[in-house]
Amino acid sequence: MPTFLIVFVVLAFVWRISTVVVSTRNERALKASGAREVGGPNSILLALSHLAFYIVATVEGARALDLNLEVSAVGIVIYIVSALALVSVLRSLGRLWTVKIIIDHRQPFVQSGLFRWVRHPNYFLNIIPELVGLALALNAFWTLIVGLPLYCIPLFIRIRQEEAAMSEVIPGYK
Repeated sequence: MPTFLIVFVVLAFVWRISTVVVSTRNERALKASGAREVGGPNSILLALSHLAFYIVATVEGARALDLNLEVSAVGIVIYIVSALALVSVLRSLGRLWTVKIIIDHRQPFVQSGLFRWVRHPNYFLNIIPELVGLALALNAFWTLIVGLPLYCIPLFIRIRQEEAAMSEVIPGYK
């Protein structure tokens, strides 16, 4: 694997770990103020699926004999754009952003940033493109073809759980 892809993978793992640190800090603060978690078992499955996707894509990329560097470049660009989408989501949600569904009855209906145009930008503009970008960067085509649809199962369950929880708590959400 070329050095630039090794650096990319290390930075991708560091980026994801740093977002989990932010999420954990926000989760603790939200729960301390009375917020509750919804869909805990699915959140665990989703987190494990995310980690598995990263690991399997990295292994597949490391084992590839002939990497298409143009595909790698496209994947890195997609990954970077997805990371910028996450930065926008983090700015819009602030302390409300977590990798879990944490619902606070005083939670506002956020409609700023990317939320103006997309109902779930964290999922559709960050996570899915992130995984596509990672797989393409590593030429991990089997991971993309098999892993992404499998990942989407708990992701779509998450979206339904989040929709139900938000509709219950936030006036005008539906």
